[in-house]
Amino acid sequence: MPRWLRPTAAIAPQAILVGDPGRALLLAQELLDEPKMSNHARGLWGYFGRTASGGALTIQATGIGGPSAALVLADLAELGVRRVVRVGTCVGLDDGRTLGELLVVRGAVAEGGSATSLGVAVGETVAPSAGLTAELGKALAEDGRAGTVASFDAHADEQARAPGIVAADMQTAPLLARARSLQVEAAAVLIVAEMAGGTLLERDALKPIEKRAGRAAGGVLSG
Repeated sequence: MPRWLRPTAAIAPQAILVGDPGRALLLAQELLDEPKMSNHARGLWGYFGRTASGGALTIQATGIGGPSAALVLADLAELGVRRVVRVGTCVGLDDGRTLGELLVVRGAVAEGGSATSLGVAVGETVAPSAGLTAELGKALAEDGRAGTVASFDAHADEQARAPGIVAADMQTAPLLARARSLQVEAAAVLIVAEMAGGTLLERDALKPIEKRAGRAAGGVLSG
């Protein structure tokens, strides 16, 4: 019996994971035919339905930060989920990033203490599923760029950047580490929604990019 989720609908073997419950609703409306709410416990909204191709798909909010995401993923794995794609946001840390850019994660460096509880040393890079990552890159085509991110337990600080790190977030490394221990295939695509220094992408501008990332993730998982 899962500890945190209380499913009220079916759970598909593949899932899109998002931090924000509002993004879960947005992507459910965008991707699913007649979506059914599959969880509302603890404010972690989840949805189940079928995509235009007929594939079953779950879209599940994970809350803020790596510990919350890892707990939700463990519940999903207990419920039969075997492949996941994180669709999230990140802070761009180098001058080559632009607001609204889609970043296909090729590695996530654990920079927060929560990673150690998942068997990952601080500073260690956690790799996503090579197959899912390659499919995401193909699905996004020229809209996506690959890069390595760092995951922190608190909001990323510009001073925390390291060579080779192009962006930072709060979930990807712990999520990939937990997926590895659960034998769940996992990959991630992140939207550069903020730049180091505080420049933010406006909410109205973010929505179509969320949908673009969601369509790519949904196509890879359920196509």
